[in-house]
Amino acid sequence: MLTSFHKMHGLGNDFVILDERTTHLALTPVRIAALAHRKRGIGCDQLVTLRPACAEGADVFVRFFNPDGSEAGACGNASRCVADLVFRQTGNRAPVLQTRAGVLPASIAPDGLVTVDMGQPRLSWQDVPLAQAHDTLSLPLPGAPAAASMGNPHATFFVSDFSGLEQGYALEHNPIFPERANIGFAKIEGPNRMRLKVHERGAGVTEACGSGACAAVVNAVRRGLVERVCEVELDGGQLRIEWSAQTNHVLMTGPATLSFEGTVALADYLA
Repeated sequence: MLTSFHKMHGLGNDFVILDERTTHLALTPVRIAALAHRKRGIGCDQLVTLRPACAEGADVFVRFFNPDGSEAGACGNASRCVADLVFRQTGNRAPVLQTRAGVLPASIAPDGLVTVDMGQPRLSWQDVPLAQAHDTLSLPLPGAPAAASMGNPHATFFVSDFSGLEQGYALEHNPIFPERANIGFAKIEGPNRMRLKVHERGAGVTEACGSGACAAVVNAVRRGLVERVCEVELDGGQLRIEWSAQTNHVLMTGPATLSFEGTVALADYLA
């Protein structure tokens, strides 16, 4: 039996999207990791599944899985891709996504750019989470990163260059992060601009990380380094991030691209 999939990307951060809204798929961590493998599977930074929504007003329930098979609570670039896919399928320019991190309203502009309301950042040490009480604006690590949760844990280092990127794996697994963490390295280039590279939890360095861009802007605003509307330049392209002073919500705007569609025999991959 063949299962249809969509391959999409947001600024090079790529995803395999499987639809479970009508048929349950036998997806296990081992099978997800096999599908995500770039030489033996389809290949992706994250695998995404769509299920029927149970939250009032939501169009679809979305789950995100890292290429090691572990589950992530949120993924900004994948959320934009799913919103774009729902629009392609239904014509609805204002789809609402239900995720484990909350309900995320989205909108698709006439020029194709997708905005997702990523909700309120979570800034307490328990919500990141950290292993014990620390000031999330300055963690007791070399470089004193700031931490925040955008539905998944992030630590942002403010740097003058990206030589520390090679430490991403060790930092992801530092005991201060009991659920591991996405590690961002941000170079401030002006009051409304930063350059960002992210080592993603379970995936390594990717071309773009939407939730990482949101966390980096939130942490930079908290430190007085940028204003609440900021252009974030990633290896794969640019995102516009706004942390609203009125609602405390973070809005992320950027492109979503359908690469191709195909079918896969799930039975060919170990369960």
